Amino acid sequence: MYYSMFDSTYLLVIIGMLLAGWASSRVKSTFNKYDDLETEKRIAGKDAAQLILQGAGIHNVRVEPIRGQLTDHYDPQNKVLRLSEATYASTSVAAVAVAAHECGHAVQDAQNYGFLRLRAALVPVVNIGSQAAMPLIFIGLLMQWMGLVKLGIFAFTLVLLFQIVTLPVEFDASKRALQILEGQGVFSMAELPGARKVLRAAAFTYVAAAISTALQLFRLILISRRRD
Repeated sequence: MYYSMFDSTYLLVIIGMLLAGWASSRVKSTFNKYDDLETEKRIAGKDAAQLILQGAGIHNVRVEPIRGQLTDHYDPQNKVLRLSEATYASTSVAAVAVAAHECGHAVQDAQNYGFLRLRAALVPVVNIGSQAAMPLIFIGLLMQWMGLVKLGIFAFTLVLLFQIVTLPVEFDASKRALQILEGQGVFSMAELPGARKVLRAAAFTYVAAAISTALQLFRLILISRRRD
């Protein structure tokens, strides 16, 4: 059992971890770089968010602060856009770009964007699958119950499916953010390239996460076939 879980295929897990770590490091370094660059109009993240929401005709979404850095997110269930401490009151290019991205999710919600609805529908199933997958696989390999292993792999596949569905949601939100920022003149033409870099770096973390999960799933399938 120990050999099966820590054999040469574990290299796939290591590659995924390195990729995810590099993506996380990249988004932090890019954010920090453009967090030192203030917008010409000195618009704070919270004010940019309010401006964008009003411009999109969205009046039922609250904007409030949340602790941490890069913990920004939109809560479609409670209609709340939460901006991290590094974004909420900051007037940097990075902060406004991140705030605009989260507004992009609010716009998706208001317009019933299909992939956002699909992702929300998958959340309960994926939460169960993510918690059950590895215990099922571990117990199945330990007890030589390959049916249980395959059930665990299926549960893990749901996690990958969720991450794949997340990709168009995140890329579309960034696309909407850039269009809104440019259309409303929040950024100058000189500031837009920096905003694009921040949003692209953030989006790549989701790509890296999906690749990492796919590599781990491939490894689990290889182990399953070897033991079957």
